[in-house]
This record gives sequence, C-alpha cells and structure tokens, in this order.
Amino acid sequence: MEPGEGVVLTVVSGEPEADVLCGLLRSADIDCGYRRTEAIDSPLEDFMTAGSLEILVREEDLETARQLLPDSSA
Repeated sequence: MEPGEGVVLTVVSGEPEADVLCGLLRSADIDCGYRRTEAIDSPLEDFMTAGSLEILVREEDLETARQLLPDSSA
C-alpha cells in the first residue's frame, strides 16, 4: 500500500511500533502502510526523522482491522 492510499486506522509513536502493527495486520491478510503525520513534536525535526506515524488500511478493511488492534483500555 502506498502512503497516499487508504484511511487512517490509528496513530503510533514510531516506526518500530508501526512495523509490528502492520505485521499483525498483514498476517490477517489486511494490506497496510504508514506515513508520517503532519504534527512533528521534536525540536530536531529539521535534522532527523521524528514524529508519529499514521497506520493506513483500505477502507473496506477498516472494521476488521480495528478488531485486531490491541485493547489499550486495560
């Protein structure tokens, strides 16, 4: 999936977390990608890649993908 495709499933704090979550989604046959959000909250943003990532899935997979997300309310 290209960064301009899909709808936002969730936002994660960095690339390692995005890789793990996309791995989970792909294991369930859900196409996944990620892109940087517009909001970069680092004073080093001009010198390094920083900021949150949006996890993207195809619109038709959104509900199934949401069911696979870890429960963060615990």
